[in-house]
Amino acid sequence: MTAARRSDSSTPCLRVSPSGVHGLGAFATRPLPAHAFLGLYEGRRYTAEQVAGRKWDGQLTYLFKLSNEEIIDAGKGGNATRHLNHSCDPNCEAVEEYDAAGRLELRFQTLVPVEAGDELFIDYGLTADDGSAPSDYPCHCGAANCRGTLLDVEPRTEPQPGMLA
Repeated sequence: MTAARRSDSSTPCLRVSPSGVHGLGAFATRPLPAHAFLGLYEGRRYTAEQVAGRKWDGQLTYLFKLSNEEIIDAGKGGNATRHLNHSCDPNCEAVEEYDAAGRLELRFQTLVPVEAGDELFIDYGLTADDGSAPSDYPCHCGAANCRGTLLDVEPRTEPQPGMLA
């Protein structure tokens, strides 16, 4: 990414505040309709090999793996979208699209209408390559349909974007 931020990457619909679910969360600054654009997931990009070669030592990470196997680390140059917390009943989603230059982007948008002040959630679809048990990644979303884990327990046939443990 170039040093200058693109104008469409700002996040005016989001404010970051303490979350009742986990740490900091992203909250709507105004009422938003379904499919409203929230922002791009920004940060330093890595290959899977580069991520595997780093020592994370249990630190908080903001890693999002794209379907092309590229990984975005929003801890390095990210924006407010990195604070979207997980819910098993999300009100937002991550959508991959190619920009005009042919680069894969990750966009966040609402799934349903949300009110100003609502916390915004995605389903992390978390993957753990180390064979971790679902109980190693407990979910505290409180949704009626909570599966009890941040891990994606649905078998996938195609690569999907998702957070990395």
